[in-house]
Amino acid sequence: NIVIGGAAGAFPPMVGWVAATGSIDAMSLALFAIIFFWTPPHFWALSLWARGDYARAGIPMLPVVAGARETRRQIVLYTLALVAVSFLPLLCGAGHTYAVVAALLACGFVIGAVRVLRDAQDETGESLTRDAPAKALFRYSILYLFVLFAALVVDRMVMS
Repeated sequence: NIVIGGAAGAFPPMVGWVAATGSIDAMSLALFAIIFFWTPPHFWALSLWARGDYARAGIPMLPVVAGARETRRQIVLYTLALVAVSFLPLLCGAGHTYAVVAALLACGFVIGAVRVLRDAQDETGESLTRDAPAKALFRYSILYLFVLFAALVVDRMVMS
C-alpha cells in the first residue's frame, strides 16, 4: 500500500514543476522519483514502531504482513534507491550546492537505515530498543526531504 501510495504522493511536486515551467521534463520526473522512493522508508520506519496499532486496525502495513525483519531490509533497499535518484537533479542542471547537500543528506539517511536494520531484535524480529532507530529515521526522513528540496531552491538562486 505504501509503494502504490507513494506514486500518488509523488505527483504534487511534479505537477507543481509542470505548472511553473509549462512542461514535463527530466527535472519533474526526478522530483517524482525522489518522493516515490522516499515514501517507503519514511512510512515503514513509522510503521515499525506503530505496527501493533496497524495490526489492531487491520491495516496491512509491511511489518504486519511481512514482519519486522523484512521491513528493515526493505527500508535499506529503498533508501539506497532514494540516494541514487536524489542525484538525478544533477543531470538536470542542479549545481554544486545541491550536490553537496544531497551527498551529506544521503550519508545520514543510509546511516539511519543501517541502524534500523541492525537494531537489536528478539527471535521474532521485535525491537529490543523500542524501535528507537526507526523513530530516529522517521524524524530524519522529514528533515531530509525538506532540506533536499530547499537545496534545489537555494541552488537555483545561487546559479542565477
